Amino acid sequence: MAISAIKTDKAPAALGPYSAGTVATGTSIHVSGQLGINPETGDYPSDDVAEQTRQSLTNVKNILEAAGASMADVSETEVLLTDIADFKAMNEVYAEFFTAPYPARAAFQVAALPSPKAKVEIKAIAYKD
Repeated sequence: MAISAIKTDKAPAALGPYSAGTVATGTSIHVSGQLGINPETGDYPSDDVAEQTRQSLTNVKNILEAAGASMADVSETEVLLTDIADFKAMNEVYAEFFTAPYPARAAFQVAALPSPKAKVEIKAIAYKD
């Protein structure tokens, strides 16, 4: 599996821990959107978006590992937030889970997520040999 960042001076530079685009080869793994639910308790760690982001990305990581992949194999993510004002806190935790070349990413504010307690949901696409 190989993932490389796409770089060009004809598009804006990334504003955080993500790439403007990526090129990936291998078998694709699509991880459904993960809420910040702890699988051991069936509940959220707290109402804090940073803690929910950490749990969401841990869930993504665990699903990838079950497929024989890792966070380094992620080429793209999508982040849904119930409040875009939480972007900075989410982004700080997000940066703990990825290294360059960072996945391509989109982040959106949404009206609601599937659970009233949810503040963030993250989905991912990864590639492995």
